[in-house]
Amino acid sequence: MTTHQTTGFTIEPYPGLPVTVRDVGAGRPVLVLHGGGGPASVAAVVDHFAATSRVLAPTHPGWEDTPRPEWFSDVGDLVETYLDLLDDRDLRDVLVVGASFGGWVAAEMTVRDRARRIGGLVVMGAFGPRIEGHEVRFPTAPPGPPSGSPSGQGSGASAPAPASEPAPAPAPRRGPSPAALQALAAYTGPTRSDPKLLHRLARVSVPALAVWGEQDTAVPPDFGRAYAAAIPGARFELIPGAGHIPTREAPEATFAAIDAFAAAIPR
Repeated sequence: MTTHQTTGFTIEPYPGLPVTVRDVGAGRPVLVLHGGGGPASVAAVVDHFAATSRVLAPTHPGWEDTPRPEWFSDVGDLVETYLDLLDDRDLRDVLVVGASFGGWVAAEMTVRDRARRIGGLVVMGAFGPRIEGHEVRFPTAPPGPPSGSPSGQGSGASAPAPASEPAPAPAPRRGPSPAALQALAAYTGPTRSDPKLLHRLARVSVPALAVWGEQDTAVPPDFGRAYAAAIPGARFELIPGAGHIPTREAPEATFAAIDAFAAAIPR
């Protein structure tokens, strides 16, 4: 399998902003955009497509300790950056796959794709539209131990373990880091939605699929139905037993739906 690895390149129209991109595989180009959980949350998607396609998977500025200037602060900044990425690599017939927040970015990219480089769109568990009666639930960073108390106990804590006993390893962090959550809040704004997005999606002219976990409580399936209803000719697929990350919780059914959709897109 041919592998390309590119990091830290500068993309116009934002000189000096390095964007880290995983570039792997060969074949039809696929752009994979992660959500709040960062690149690890879409690793299975990247690996799945890399077997037959060339996959580009950028890390949004602000995740994984990557820099995010204060002025780089809304969905449009990411959209223009990734459209420039497709231009920079001269890629066409690109399948754009966006999960959660990445789905919002992917949908907006497809709306603004004046160069017609995008050939298909897949959104999974994506928020972005404003839907009456539904509120997106952002994850929260787990709290650390209180200042001055590594064990998380107050001054009445028991004595430390004897020196002969090794200190317990810190528990691995689950979910987005505080910096990632800060970046997510900057990009999405206080409402975590765009009331005009559904109207703009009527301009999308490429095949589109909204695939959702049936038990997604973070971004309920009604968001997927709204995406599919707004995009002309789009399909909606509900994955039984899956939650917010269907490629992790029901991979066989989810990838079967995505692969069938991708195979049917005219080349």
